[in-house]
This record gives sequence, structure tokens and C-alpha cells, in this order.
Amino acid sequence: MVDVNERSASITVNGEEYELILTTKATKELAARYGGLENLGNKLMQSEKFEEVLEEIVWMIVLLANQSIMIHNMKNPKGKKELLTEEKLELLTSPMDLVNFKDAIMQAMTKGTKRNIESEETEPKNGQTG
Repeated sequence: MVDVNERSASITVNGEEYELILTTKATKELAARYGGLENLGNKLMQSEKFEEVLEEIVWMIVLLANQSIMIHNMKNPKGKKELLTEEKLELLTSPMDLVNFKDAIMQAMTKGTKRNIESEETEPKNGQTG
């Protein structure tokens, strides 16, 4: 089983740390909104209104941050944490914070989509020489 920390990136909002994780659930929601992960960058770059870009970044941060909270809540039913909301994120951050969080979003997505390929060491095909 993959360690959540190996596939997450963290951000700090008002002194509280949030882990951004790209899960299958989040991937499905991103695909429904953008038509696939490959269209995500186009959507952000083609938007002419700064307000629309901020809305999309806020939505993605909340989506990815809530994945780690939902995982925590599933594993700890008696110690549940409150989900992050778009309103809370907007009130506790500045637009510059959101721009800085863009790197964490990309890191979480990269880690969430990377493939781990392990190879086994084998004997040389033609035996030892020398």
C-alpha cells in the first residue's frame, strides 16, 4: 500500500497544514469538471478573467486538501476533522497565497499520477566473463 505522504504535497493556511492528495475520487471530479487532467492547464491558461482563475484554484485546493481529511476521517471515525470549504480558504488567504499554492497543486498531481516501476536484479544473460 502506498504511503499517503509519498503522494501528497502540503500547504499552510492560517497556520494549519493541509495535505493535497490526488486520489481516484479527486481524479473523477477533475475529469467531470475539465474533461480530463490534460485539459486542466488549458482551462486555467485560457481564462481571461482573474476571478475565474482564482475560483478554479480555490476549487482545486479544496478538492485536493479534503481528500487527506476524508482519508483521516475514514481511518479515525472518533477523531474527525472538519473539511476545508471554499469560503474558509478564500477568507484565510490572499490571491498571492493561491498563486504560491499552484506549485503544491502541480506536485500533488504529479505524485498522484506517477507510476512506480520496480525492476528486479537478475543474473547477467550471458553469464560472467573474465
